[in-house]
Amino acid sequence: MSEIRHRLGINASSVKVYDALATREGLASWWTQEVQGASRSGGSLAFRFGDPEPMVMEVRELSPPECVLWRCIEGPIEWMNTRVIFFLYEDGDETVLLFTHAGWSETFEFMHHCSTKWASFLLGLKAGFEGGKATPWPDDIAISTWG
Repeated sequence: MSEIRHRLGINASSVKVYDALATREGLASWWTQEVQGASRSGGSLAFRFGDPEPMVMEVRELSPPECVLWRCIEGPIEWMNTRVIFFLYEDGDETVLLFTHAGWSETFEFMHHCSTKWASFLLGLKAGFEGGKATPWPDDIAISTWG
């Protein structure tokens, strides 16, 4: 199985970063402005990026302020049953975010695209906490004709 992994330090408390990852309002502030559903353990969240069909994530774990874990239950075939994990810990004046998108069946070209998009969105999350501007979809940076 293949994985996408990123690590970044954010100058904000783990509680604030966790809220940006674990709540609909928080997710809409940096990933996509179109979020629906229930962000609670056992609930599901639907994310739209301009396509008619949403990406739907089952919320598998919410452990404040350390971990958010989802499993993809609807969306692109390459994402089906993959897991998205946000793990947080405080280190001095910053919160470290360890991001993993795990369970890809193989290293598709689409996985490379998604890795770059995740990095872009996560850097937007960081910017939003550090005086810059987050760029959730549809205001995100287009990295190719795929978006």
